[in-house]
Amino acid sequence: MADGARRATMTTVARALGVSPSTVSNAYNRPDQLSADLRARVLATAARLGYAGPDPVARTLRHGRTGAIGLVYDEPLSFSFTDPAAVLCLRGVAAACERHAVGLTLVPRLPAGAPDLVGTALVDGLVLYCLPADDDRLRVARERGLPVVAVDSPRPPLAPAVTVDDRGGARAAARHLLDLGHRRVAVVAERLAADGWEGTAPRARQDANPYDGTRERLAGYRDAWEAAGLDWDAVRVEERAPYGRDAGRRAARDLLADRPTAVLAMSDELALGVLDAAAARGLRVPGDLSVVGFDDTPSAAAAGLTTVAQPHLEKGAAAARLLLDLPGGAAAPPPLPTRLVVRTSTAAS
Repeated sequence: MADGARRATMTTVARALGVSPSTVSNAYNRPDQLSADLRARVLATAARLGYAGPDPVARTLRHGRTGAIGLVYDEPLSFSFTDPAAVLCLRGVAAACERHAVGLTLVPRLPAGAPDLVGTALVDGLVLYCLPADDDRLRVARERGLPVVAVDSPRPPLAPAVTVDDRGGARAAARHLLDLGHRRVAVVAERLAADGWEGTAPRARQDANPYDGTRERLAGYRDAWEAAGLDWDAVRVEERAPYGRDAGRRAARDLLADRPTAVLAMSDELALGVLDAAAARGLRVPGDLSVVGFDDTPSAAAAGLTTVAQPHLEKGAAAARLLLDLPGGAAAPPPLPTRLVVRTSTAAS
């Protein structure tokens, strides 16, 4: 039976029924063109002969459409299901796909030496999520000639981008701590380059950062600091990779030895890690240490974390809508707003 299944084709089924191959094709691709009885006979004969239906790859090549878009991001596959901010953005993309009746393919970064998924993914377009400016996958996406939309990534030439006001949100977070009287403030940063390095990031490394979102957040913190007449180079920026709550814990274990009165964390997951490290040292939040995150995820609200809210669902949905509307000329939205949400993790110095 296995050998027969490999030999059976659309023509085999058509000959067995005495119909044309196009009739068999319609049974799978355009069932409204056949009577219910004829379609049932075609499918029954196909099952008996071991024919599983048209090859989806061949069908895609013939029609030039896959019925799916791809979401390209710079983390392992599990990231899209475990990171709260990424999950919310993914939900926004998925909701737009549902409304347009298309599928969604996840295209993560694979280990070095693995096949390039951006070059081989069967998709009609790509959403580029949080990629660095020097990422080679930007070039691959352009060379494929597919429509692309960037989200929190460098805008590709002649392509739209969906962004949020990272800089304004970070500026508000730093100003909030300054208004509370904090001057000994440290920053816990996401990775500033895709090189696996960890430690206190010097100014040159901060300025060379190829990630749009983290670069803008650092710039926002610095704006507020310098507007207050303070020296940004005196602020310790502690970088950890890979991104996540454990990274926040490890960064805080080092920087809390300097006893800052407040910490600006570039994400809620990093901030929650700082809260863990503070508790392990017996520090009271906010009595001994104030902490501000960025994202406003459900876990941040549950922890009473002061943070910067950004519209994750709207960001993902806007990117997918924009991609699915191309090449109809849909315009990218202006930067989506952020806002400071003050909870119980911050207090006067």
